[in-house]
Amino acid sequence: MIRVEFTIEPFIEGRPGPHVLAAIAAVESHGLTVEFGPFASEFRADDPTVFSAVSSLISEAYGNGATHVNIHLEKVAS
Repeated sequence: MIRVEFTIEPFIEGRPGPHVLAAIAAVESHGLTVEFGPFASEFRADDPTVFSAVSSLISEAYGNGATHVNIHLEKVAS
C-alpha cells in the first residue's frame, strides 16, 4: 500500500480551484477516495493502481491550470 500526499498550486482562497477539483476527480475515477485537506490532500492505493492514479492526477491538474504539483509517496502497511 502506498500513501500519496499532494498539493496543487495556485492556491485559491476559500475554495479549491478547477485544477484541484479535476485532479481529485481523476484520482476518484480509479475507484479511490481522496481525503481533502486545507494544506494537502491524500489517498492510499495498492502499487499497480497508485501509479496510474498519480499519472491521471498530474495530467488533469496541469490540464486545468495548475502551475505546480507537489507529490509525496510513502510505502505504508496495508
